[in-house]
Amino acid sequence: MKRKLFTLMLCLCITLAAIEGCGTSHSKDGFISVTLNEVAHSVFYAPQYVAIEEGYFAEEDIDLTLVTGFGADKTMTALLSGEADIGFMGSESSIYVYLGDTNDYIVNFAQLTQRAGNFLVSREPIENFTFDMLNGKTILGGRKGGMPQMVFEYILKKNAIDPAALSINQSIDFGSTAAAFSGGQGDFTIEFEPSATLLEQEGVGSVVASLGIESGYVPYTAYSAKKSFIESNPDIILSFTKALQKGMDYVNSHTPEEIAKVIAPQFTDTDMDTLITIVTRYQEQDTWKENLIFEEASFTLLENILEEAGELDQRIPYTDIVNTKFAQEAAGTPQNTTPVEMP
Repeated sequence: MKRKLFTLMLCLCITLAAIEGCGTSHSKDGFISVTLNEVAHSVFYAPQYVAIEEGYFAEEDIDLTLVTGFGADKTMTALLSGEADIGFMGSESSIYVYLGDTNDYIVNFAQLTQRAGNFLVSREPIENFTFDMLNGKTILGGRKGGMPQMVFEYILKKNAIDPAALSINQSIDFGSTAAAFSGGQGDFTIEFEPSATLLEQEGVGSVVASLGIESGYVPYTAYSAKKSFIESNPDIILSFTKALQKGMDYVNSHTPEEIAKVIAPQFTDTDMDTLITIVTRYQEQDTWKENLIFEEASFTLLENILEEAGELDQRIPYTDIVNTKFAQEAAGTPQNTTPVEMP
């Protein structure tokens, strides 16, 4: 069970934190240096990159160092060990750590995306795709216990398909599935952008379904930090959240062309037309929230998905690992009218 792996990881990270110290933030020329570890580097997280490129973090006196963890397990390890001040990943990881019985657990303070950001890619274009077409096929999936895989399983169940009855390959590392698919493995693969679009451009795959649309509104990714870090550095967390809110405001008020132009320096290997295509795809499926408030209804939905995936046998209090104070202040309102679809 994924919980056991996170418990072992937690013990290691507590030891590392004791040796290395807690957190890496420090003052630099009037700015506060903050290390953010993101689970992946993807256009899916456009508001974050807008905040970086438009100087919103600098406006909040934050000197941000961005590190890509390439997987929630690695991002959580960096956060727990003190290599990162703030982590950006699926909130299921914070639940696993909380259940590992540590006093200094991980608290989520801002939710960025409200849709799954990955797509189902087939070898050939399929008109009128239905999920029963996956029967008898091999699918390159995500790691067990991670949000991409659990949301995929959630969608399968919504379509009356038992995930256990399908051939889902979960042995390939995060970020390597597109290369494996391009190399001939699997009949279908689940990909984030830009991998999904690049597979289409290479002529080796075709997007047949958006998991974001199929799953409905899901609390997919959030920002989190150690409980002790938030308690000791509330001003840093608030400034960080304010910068992100400015990024959210930008993507919700600008065209895909404008957004793509701003974030282009973050994706130097991706041409402008491809960036615009990806941003448009994400914007049209209502990927980004209007604010960063991680609501209780969303947390309940997350726990429902975890339970259905067999990854949660004990519910935990929403208020223990979600703090909405900073997101509310950054948004200027305690309300969020974004609908949440329950299983």
